[in-house]
Order: sequence, then C-alpha cells, then structure tokens
Amino acid sequence: MAHDVLITGIGLASSLGEGIDTHARALAAGTAPIVDETSFAPYPVHPLKPLELDRQIPKKSDQRQMEPWQRLGVYTAGLALDSAGLKEDAETKSKLQVIVAAGGGERDHAVDSAILTGLRGANQPGPFLNERLMGDLRPTLFLAQLSNLLAGNIAIVHGVTGASRTFMGEEQAGVDAIRTAHARIAAGQSEVMLVGGAYNAERRDMLLLFELGGFLRTGSFAPVFAREDAPGLITGSAAAFLVLESAEHAKARGAHAHARLSHVGAHRSRRQPGSVAKGLDQLLGGFGPAAPGALAISAATGCAGITAEEAAAIAAAAPKAKRIATGDLVGHAVEAAFPVSVALAAAALSADAAQEAIVTGAAHWRGEGAARLVKA
Repeated sequence: MAHDVLITGIGLASSLGEGIDTHARALAAGTAPIVDETSFAPYPVHPLKPLELDRQIPKKSDQRQMEPWQRLGVYTAGLALDSAGLKEDAETKSKLQVIVAAGGGERDHAVDSAILTGLRGANQPGPFLNERLMGDLRPTLFLAQLSNLLAGNIAIVHGVTGASRTFMGEEQAGVDAIRTAHARIAAGQSEVMLVGGAYNAERRDMLLLFELGGFLRTGSFAPVFAREDAPGLITGSAAAFLVLESAEHAKARGAHAHARLSHVGAHRSRRQPGSVAKGLDQLLGGFGPAAPGALAISAATGCAGITAEEAAAIAAAAPKAKRIATGDLVGHAVEAAFPVSVALAAAALSADAAQEAIVTGAAHWRGEGAARLVKA
C-alpha cells in the first residue's frame, strides 16, 4: 500500500437534496428525515427530492432511455466529476476507471402485471409465458434492466472512456466497489477512479422482495437503532459517487482533497449470533484505535439482531465517537448504502466537523464492511 488514496470528488443525492453542503449541514444539525408513510403503506420510504436532470444529463433522449435509478446514478456521477474538477478534463476522463455497485435493474411493472394476470387463465402457462416475454419486453430488458447500463450511461453522458466494472450483490456490492477502487489506487494499479452506486427505493417490486424475506419495517418511522418494536429496513432513494485519486496524481493537477481514505475492509460471516459484531471487531481492530472526537457513521439496516451487534462493535472500537446512522438521514439505499455513508463521512471531514471518521455497514442478509477516513 504505497500510495495515499484521497477523495477529491463527492456526488450525493437523496431525500434531503443534492450536494456536499446540503448533506454536511444535515449531519451537523441532525436534520429531521423526510419520510413518505402513505404512498407505499404500510412501508415507510425516504423519497428522492426531485432533481433538475438537465444540469447533469442535458439530452432529453438520454433521460428518456434511462430508468429512475440510472438517471439518479448518472446525475450523481456528474456531481462527483464537478466536485473533483474533472467535468471538462478530457485527458483525465480518458483514463478514469469506473466501478458501479448496482442491483438487478428496474422491472417493467405493466408487463409484469399483464403476464401474471394472463397466467391465471392460460390453458398452457409455459408457452403463454414464453410468448409474452418474447413479445412484451423491450430490448434493454431481461425481465429487469441491465445492471451494467449505469456504467455505460456514465460513459456516454459524461465522456468517461476508461474501463468500467459493475458489482452486484446488495449492500456488499457497495462495500467491495469502494474496497476494490481503494486497493487499486493504493497499489499503484490506477491513479484515479470514479466509484459509487444508486438505488431507487420507490419501487413496489423491491418492497415486495424485501417483505417476502421479512426485512421491512411497517408503520411509522423510527431511528435505525430504536426499532425494537418493529425491526426492519426503511429504504430510501439515494446515490453517491466518489472520485478516488492517488495523492501524487491529485497534487500534480492541483486538486482539493475532501478526505483521505486510509482503510477499507470487507468480511462475510455466516450470521450466527455474535458473528456480525466479531466480523466488524476484526475489521475495525485492523484500522487502529479511533481518535478522540471521531465520527462513527453507520449504514446499519435496522433489522433485528445484526443492528444491535453493529452498535456494539462501534461502541467497542470508538466508545467516545459521535454515532450517526445513515438510515436516519436518508434511509437505507442497499447497494448504495455504503458509498453514501463514506460520502457523508468525507463531506463531514471536508466541512471540519471532525478529524477522523469510521464507517460501518452490516448487510441485511450477509456481509459486513468498514472504512476509516481522516482529514486530508
């Protein structure tokens, strides 16, 4: 690990709005969350604050061919490039590598509904299903929109022509996206990378999937670490992209650094009682002791058991830290949850809210991640 890794660009969008300053102020002030408890009742959701898409996606044709999660991701990637001073730097964008944490893409609800309704009365369900899938799906759909289209649209809209990778796998995709980008730059394999993810929570298909697993909270909003009465996720539409850069590359172009990303780690436990706390203990222990006055920003889900274990690991690693749950501000953004939490930590350090921050996140199903940031 010969190279320091700096965060030189931050793009953030959520129910609170967009931009570094908006989210840094919300962190400092403990802004009340924006929650919609009626549109998807009985499940509360943090809805995305409307964006002026033309500012980052100027062509209406580009906007129309993207689903909401892609528009959100492409928009936020543009914010990160602006923040890093790279939007007009064609030379740097030609070598800028992209790593995206993505889910399975968005489904066409009208097609789903028509097929499911028709299946009930079909004499031959198999042939009926094949015929409808072949005739009703758009070319960009394989039941859901292709996940790697987000990276492709970032390249098209923003002129980023370096290599790209798309990671799938719920929360752990976000952890491994950040971890891989950090490791490549630290090892000298890359000089500058754009990494992040986006999630659209206002989707009945995703709420159905989480509810079938028993992972959603019902009823009213409650803070992440105070959901014992009805444990579970309250999802939120959010996206974060970061420009990670080696210190040498950033210095050569005179870039401002928001924070230094010193450590990122991932763990995967079998989710026996105590395994989440143990995994996070190992990750955080490897980062060294937390500084007095550090921030602890948690991407905890609110699900039963694992949330309490994550709280215990934070208390053990940084007993005097100010603990903030990302879900209390913007909701749980699944693949984007860890990138959003790292972006919030970097925004806080950039705004002089602290000298150091640790970020943790235990996935709702399996996988844990942690990161450490220090003031640049």
